[in-house]
Amino acid sequence: MSKKEQLYEGKAKKVFATEKADEVIVSYKDDATALDGLKKGTINGKGSINNRMTNFFMQMLEKQGVPTHFVEELNDRETVVKKVSIVPLEVIIRNISAGSFAKRYGVEEGIVFNDPTIEFSYKNDDLHDPLINSYHALALGLATKAEIERIKELAFKVNDLLKAYFLKLNVKLVDFKLEFGRLSDGRIVLADEISPDTCRFWDAETNEKLDKDRFRRDMGGVEDAYNEMMRRVFGD
Repeated sequence: MSKKEQLYEGKAKKVFATEKADEVIVSYKDDATALDGLKKGTINGKGSINNRMTNFFMQMLEKQGVPTHFVEELNDRETVVKKVSIVPLEVIIRNISAGSFAKRYGVEEGIVFNDPTIEFSYKNDDLHDPLINSYHALALGLATKAEIERIKELAFKVNDLLKAYFLKLNVKLVDFKLEFGRLSDGRIVLADEISPDTCRFWDAETNEKLDKDRFRRDMGGVEDAYNEMMRRVFGD
C-alpha cells in the first residue's frame, strides 16, 4: 500500500489517497492543540502512541461487534483505513463529571454518574463545535433518525467495553469523544481515534490525569502521561 496525494490535514492527522478508491492512509502527527485551537504545541511521540493505541482498540472493538474503519497498521505512525464520509457530529460519552461538563453545570470534577451521559457537538470549526441535540442534527440534515439511533447504540456499547477494559489496567475512563463515518454503502462505522487525545484517563487509585488535560492545563508531565497509558495497554 503506497501513499498518493494528500487529501486532508487536520490538527492531529494527515490523510492520503491510496491506489484503492475505498481506502486511505492516516498519518498521525505530534502536533497538539487545545482550547479551540488557541493553544498549540508538540507532544513528542504522541503520533506513534495514538496510532498504535487506536488500532489496538479498533481491532478489539471489531471483535466485540462494533464495526470500525480499521484495515491495517503500516508502521508506528501510519494506518490504512476504510474511506468514510464523517458524520459531522462529535459524540461525547461521560461517566464522571470533568472538563467542560463540570464547568458548564457548575459542579466539581469527579462525580460518578449512575448512568453514562451522551452529548453531541456539531463538528464545525468555524462555529467552535457547538453543542446540539438530535432534533437539531435532524433539522440540519447532519444524520438521519436511524443513523443517530445507531450511533448512540454503538457509542454506549464502546463505553461499556472500554470502561471494563481500562478498569483492569487500574484506569478510570472518565469521558471520551467518538466520531462515526458512513461507508460507500451507507453503513455507519466507528472512525477517527481512541487515545489520550480523545479520552480522559484517570489513575483508578490516585485520580492522576493520564491524558491531554495535562497539556490543556499546563500541568507538565504530558509525555510521561501518554507513555504511561502506552505502558499500561501494551506492557512496553
